[in-house]
Amino acid sequence: MISRSTVLFAIVALIMFEVIAVPVWAQSNFGARTPWGDPDLQGVWSYATLTPLERSPDVDGRAFYTPEEVAAYTTIRKTDRPDRPGVDPGGYNSHWLDGGWVLPDNRTSQIVDPTTGRLPLNANGQARVAARRSYRDMHPADSWLDRTNWDRCLTYHGVPPVGTNYNNTYHILQTPDVVAIHVENIHDVRIIPIGDQPRLDDSIEQWNGDSRAFWDGDTLVVETRNYADKTELRFLSTTNTRAVERFTRVDSDTIAYQFTIEDDKIYTQSWTVDRPMARLDDYIIYEYACHEGNYAMINILAGERERERREAAKKKNQPE
Repeated sequence: MISRSTVLFAIVALIMFEVIAVPVWAQSNFGARTPWGDPDLQGVWSYATLTPLERSPDVDGRAFYTPEEVAAYTTIRKTDRPDRPGVDPGGYNSHWLDGGWVLPDNRTSQIVDPTTGRLPLNANGQARVAARRSYRDMHPADSWLDRTNWDRCLTYHGVPPVGTNYNNTYHILQTPDVVAIHVENIHDVRIIPIGDQPRLDDSIEQWNGDSRAFWDGDTLVVETRNYADKTELRFLSTTNTRAVERFTRVDSDTIAYQFTIEDDKIYTQSWTVDRPMARLDDYIIYEYACHEGNYAMINILAGERERERREAAKKKNQPE
């Protein structure tokens, strides 16, 4: 459950955001330190939220939900479907879901810049989105390569993460030279060097990119680039994408988390998400054995082959 201090923080941050571009939480006064003196980010944290990444056209450009809209939206997203008791709209029943709540300040998008709350795609970005959608409509499962990286158990939320209906959890551990982030879903572990550490050569690309970190006061800043050309984040990316994350511990229960994406190949400007992470007490992350239990991939491919067989038989039986 999100603490009262988290709600108060969100209100203060919202007020200050209208006045200055740098969030008020950028200078944290929270005193928890590691034995070697760095701000202590360690623990299990949730980035779950029902607030969408982009502002929906349904809210008519408004930056905030009304309290009545929050209540209705939360009820729809977190309860079972009335026509199918025990079955959630996401495909799982409610026992397995971890969707979180609308952000404490009732924002209608996680994106705070640009103020439209929308991804600022340029013409090339829009064309890429349309082409990818068209290809997957025409080739939903010609092979496993046509399926998403999360269908294939390669990556899920990606770096930076955008939450889904479940497994929105980071386990953060620190040493003086490294921060390690265990991602719950598909159990990636990000090993991020801190300080003036050499980066990988630009020719070496990775599913989750190449990350390096440094301390800016009490804020851990993580820069990631060298994404692979097959990387699929919850937003459009290319090998040119650069991500900058900012982690600031603002109280015992909250990390203020912000990330900015830069990629002039597909966006008209950089864009920024601002979303707190809530501490999860006594939370155990179990192994997410994705490949071992991935019957969905077998069934998807088998189903597509059966559809093709029926289509071919239908055409064969049609009169000339």
